[in-house]
Amino acid sequence: MAFDGLFTYSMTADLQQLVTGRITKIHQPNAQEVILHIRANGSNHKLLFSIHPSYARVHLTEQSIDNPAEPPMFCMLLRKHLEGGFISSIKQHDFDRIIIVEIESKNEIGDPIVREIHAEIMGRHSNLLLIDKEQGKIVDSLKHLPPSVNSFRTVLPGQPYMAPPAQNKWHPLAVTDEQLTSYFAEAKTIKEVVSQFVGFSPLHAEELLFRLTNTKDSVDCFRSFIASFNNGGTKPMYVIANNKTYFSPIALTHLHGEVTIYPNVHELLDRVFFARAERDRVKQQAGDLERWLQNEIDKLTLKTKKLNKDYERASRLDQLQLYGELLMANIYAFEKGVKEVTVTNYYSEDGEEVTIPVSERKTPIENAQSYYTKYTKAKNALIMVQEQLEKTKEEISYFEMLSQQVQQAAPGDIEEIREELAEQGYLKLRHGRKKKKQAKPEPERYVSSTGVAISVGKNNKQNDMLTFKIAKRTDTWLHTKDIPGSHVVIHSSAPDDTTLREAATLAAYFSKARDSSSVPVDYTEIRQVKKPNGAKPGFVIYFEQKTLFIDPDETVILQLKKQS
Repeated sequence: MAFDGLFTYSMTADLQQLVTGRITKIHQPNAQEVILHIRANGSNHKLLFSIHPSYARVHLTEQSIDNPAEPPMFCMLLRKHLEGGFISSIKQHDFDRIIIVEIESKNEIGDPIVREIHAEIMGRHSNLLLIDKEQGKIVDSLKHLPPSVNSFRTVLPGQPYMAPPAQNKWHPLAVTDEQLTSYFAEAKTIKEVVSQFVGFSPLHAEELLFRLTNTKDSVDCFRSFIASFNNGGTKPMYVIANNKTYFSPIALTHLHGEVTIYPNVHELLDRVFFARAERDRVKQQAGDLERWLQNEIDKLTLKTKKLNKDYERASRLDQLQLYGELLMANIYAFEKGVKEVTVTNYYSEDGEEVTIPVSERKTPIENAQSYYTKYTKAKNALIMVQEQLEKTKEEISYFEMLSQQVQQAAPGDIEEIREELAEQGYLKLRHGRKKKKQAKPEPERYVSSTGVAISVGKNNKQNDMLTFKIAKRTDTWLHTKDIPGSHVVIHSSAPDDTTLREAATLAAYFSKARDSSSVPVDYTEIRQVKKPNGAKPGFVIYFEQKTLFIDPDETVILQLKKQS
């Protein structure tokens, strides 16, 4: 993770655009994220604070995140102290991963108050605190740390605020030229730079050392390197190299790979965490559903193996029929009391002899009838096993499709998947408050770069609603070929090539083949899409399709979402 002190320095500089802005709304989508809606310089902004152990960060976002029906207590507290307040300053604490937002507001009786939000971006120790600046006390925090957990620093409501322990390192903005000259007189390792200077992650330490190898003036190189992080960075960059991803507010010249440049650090972080953070939100809400679906798939897979064995046994019915007929044809050739009979197989061209096991306690005719009975049972069993196999395979396909939908769903889509499983008789809905009115499924909306509306169904309810209720008969319908995925509709009968490929990218991205390349995507008119009688939700058949081959691209998805 490269959200180090240098990245924080860059982010704090770019967030100065919010100073004097007014906080209009506050939301807390989940236990780890808080969003401030801010009106500043004639524009609306969403400032995201995340204390996720892996994705902790602070930045402006353009992503929409679903909020719970009832706001958590911490959110209510923030609203009480901050809504309507004005941001008076945004600063970084000691070049560390701590951003302090100072807000001037008013209390219940109208007296002015000053509150601070402290965002501590420190991996699994990340936290978000609301501080009473005048008293220097903690009003509350997302995470509470009693003395039993942290003896150095107590984080509880009403306790005096104490900053995280200072690091005994050089401050990049305060270090002297003499110190730098002496320190870099000898070659340094990445670990040594990280240990010596506050705010450096291994990624940025490696970049600094790479730049130092190409210059004789180490002081000027160091100063220029630090200055490049100011004002939001010089070249926000996302790099894929050696099958790993890297990001930074500046150019990472020591890396060679696939590079994407972003206009600012906020769009860069939206790109970096777009899918990962969304996936984590869904995991929090749907972890039990994912496990249930996987258990069902595992059980059905085991059932399929058993049914295949039954099918193999039942498939020997031709032999049972042959034995019965050969015994009847040779009814006078053997008597009761023998264990086997050797007869000529007159159905064979070569007329070879066949040895047939018989029961010594049965008469010849009873043995022949026994084989006929076994033949009839096997024939009926074969029909039943075939039906069970087809049904089991359909259920596996259905649950695999739902599993893919859960993995790629937004948090708001999960409840519709639960409702579908309840309607199909697989699950019982959780006990809770009854909804006043069941909302209609709402497919996600996108706009192509040429301005054409595109809709995507994120679950089966949305898929059926989109394809058979919302879309016109002349609209263009897309779906991955023979791969579980979303229904995608271009709201146009004759979309341009750019729109068609962008919609196909959506279909490939929201499918089981998201991480593949050259994904086949079929497209046809809505009028060619039919739902078979008795088919499960989301299942359709279609005709007269054409196929595109697409590489799923998350950057394209973000751009289309941004335009919607």
